[in-house]
Amino acid sequence: MRKTILLFTIIIISTLSLSARHIIGGVMDYECLGGGDYEVTMKMYRDCNCTDCAEFDRRAPIGIYRCGGANPCSNLDQADVLEEFRVDVEDRDPDPVPNADYPCLLTPPDVCVQEAIYKFKLSDYGVSLPISNESYYIVYQRCCRNETIDNLRFPSQQGLTVAVEITPFGQRECNSSPVFNQFPPTIICAGQSVDFDHSATDPEGDMIVYEFCAPLNGGGNSGGACLTPSPSPPCPPPYSGVNFQIPDYTFAAPMGGDPVVTIDPNTGFISGVPTIQGQFVVGVCATEYRNGIAMSRIVRDFQFNVGNCDPLIEGIVEADEIIDGGDGYRIESCGELEVSFRNISSQQFVNDYFWEFEYSGTTNRFDAWSPTVPFPSIGSYEGVLYLNPGSDCGDTTGIIIDVYPPTTADFDFDYDTCVAGPVQFVNNSFTPGIDIIDNKWNFGNGETSNKSEPNFRYIEPGLQQVNLLVEDANGCFATVTKDLPYFPIPRYIVISPSAEEGCTPYEVFFNNLSTPINETYSIDWDFGDGGTGDDISPTHIFEESGIFTVKVEITSPIGCVTDTTFFELINIEDSPTANFVYSPEEITTFNRTVDFLNHSLNSEYFTWNFNNEYQTIEENPTYTFRDTGVHFVRLVAVHESGCRDTVEYNLNVVPQSSYYLPNAFTPNNDSKNDIYVGVGETEYIRDFEMLIWNRWGETIFQTNDPTEGWNGLKNNVGKPAPRGAYIVFAKYIDGKGELQEVKGTATVVR
Repeated sequence: MRKTILLFTIIIISTLSLSARHIIGGVMDYECLGGGDYEVTMKMYRDCNCTDCAEFDRRAPIGIYRCGGANPCSNLDQADVLEEFRVDVEDRDPDPVPNADYPCLLTPPDVCVQEAIYKFKLSDYGVSLPISNESYYIVYQRCCRNETIDNLRFPSQQGLTVAVEITPFGQRECNSSPVFNQFPPTIICAGQSVDFDHSATDPEGDMIVYEFCAPLNGGGNSGGACLTPSPSPPCPPPYSGVNFQIPDYTFAAPMGGDPVVTIDPNTGFISGVPTIQGQFVVGVCATEYRNGIAMSRIVRDFQFNVGNCDPLIEGIVEADEIIDGGDGYRIESCGELEVSFRNISSQQFVNDYFWEFEYSGTTNRFDAWSPTVPFPSIGSYEGVLYLNPGSDCGDTTGIIIDVYPPTTADFDFDYDTCVAGPVQFVNNSFTPGIDIIDNKWNFGNGETSNKSEPNFRYIEPGLQQVNLLVEDANGCFATVTKDLPYFPIPRYIVISPSAEEGCTPYEVFFNNLSTPINETYSIDWDFGDGGTGDDISPTHIFEESGIFTVKVEITSPIGCVTDTTFFELINIEDSPTANFVYSPEEITTFNRTVDFLNHSLNSEYFTWNFNNEYQTIEENPTYTFRDTGVHFVRLVAVHESGCRDTVEYNLNVVPQSSYYLPNAFTPNNDSKNDIYVGVGETEYIRDFEMLIWNRWGETIFQTNDPTEGWNGLKNNVGKPAPRGAYIVFAKYIDGKGELQEVKGTATVVR
């Protein structure tokens, strides 16, 4: 089977600025017209898919220098230019250069090269080059190269010099330079052989020697006469080569790797297998010799894009099995003589295709992309898919077709439809002359089995969709689904009450554990106390005491009936009623002792709990609360059966306070009635204030402490108050949170 390599993949990112970081090469050659006149052809190359690219120079600045021999070129500067003029481009927006014609090569859209041609005669610019003992250099310089180059250091900061040298010997012989025959491929495949004829033709038939050489640097983007994007005039020779990423890349091995790609010095044939993917600047020099003397030298500066090439033209068929190491396919048809083939090959570059199958003693051809082929009988057949037959861009794929006899899946079942029990499944599946090797049952409720004829017991009733999938020895499958209506009554009625004994009123949950039942069944409950229910698992409250028999009857959707009586299942005892009253109804700090009167009914025993501080079994206890606040009192009444009832009240002990003012005192320091102070229960008093005024309205005493009194002196430190009556006013918030005001008269007796 033949597979063709065809898809080229490489990532090229062109981030270019107005300094024209898009130049990818150039070349210059000349023809001698005689009389010191020459016709020069310059070709410039750029990436045509860059962003923010500068255009080709509409008028390229050309410079001519003369140096050599007694006039070393290294002594020149731009002021020594012999001639300077600008040449118009033939087409400023040319079409892309055609890529090399590789079979089935799909060129990425971002790999694109444009060629601008500048062709001019020196005489058109009034220039004539008389024969000299020094060389003439015709020069053009441009910055900059694209940033994506892999084999140069800082490629976006390097430009190029396109130049030719007309040697003294070439001037005397009116020699014309060689001309390269074709543009090199911009795209080559990593791991695939490069075979490109980079030869040149010389008009005089002189010998040409080829070599990889260093492309020339020139131009710049950092300012200065020689470091502008397009120096005018161009800078003089000598010119340095570009800076390679040494040691991985050199001008002699511009694409790196081991072994390296080489150029034949005699033929100019570039050959080898590139192993590294990327973008590489390459320089090819063609030096012309006549009688052993170098006549001229031209340099082509260009780029190779090396990427991964994947197969596109590959016959691919949707199949059950890949055979022959991936070059063929096996397709199986179970019981169908007509086989539909699905061609999933890529149709890019496919112009012709057909299928051939051998059967009935002949070769049968089908021209559809994905044909349906009628085979005569059960058996094994061979076929071939042809894509672009006879083309370098094509493929053939072998196919084996196995047509097997049909497999039938079938089963029956048997069970008691009225009383719950297992279902017996009978497997009727078959393939003529072939064993059934696998059975997969799905019983419709998520349960499965791999037995040939299983016994299965359903827990839940319902219309079950039973599926059987079988596989025969050929690997052929068949499936069948049948409805199984499963609605029997339970063989046994099983219930589980939440409790069998309790005290009135008592709630019991009856958990119905009978199987199979669901909401489609009719369930009738008789709880023995006159109450009934129809839930599958009901809850019932027994209000009266007694021993109760519970009966359950179940009717299936198809009318089968079963019932069970559970004799004396539930025993309910009488319950007491706990209650009490107390006196006094308002409990205060002045009266904390409370009498409790038990009003419980139907009870024999009692337990009292006073705020978890005191417990007693007295029937009518008395209790004194120690503090103010809310206290709980709980009474548990117990019936002689052991049934209990509980009642609990929260009692509030209200804090109380009192405050009284006397009407006279004798401040004579005899330790008897020397202080005028109020009396009463002041523990729970807050926000207290007492004021005493004389008859002129002057405040002579004030305090916020109910226990502090007046000693008869002004503010208790001044002069003694005269005999007589003084007005007293006191206010405070009492223990109930209410504002109290007390008014009186304090008579000073001396």
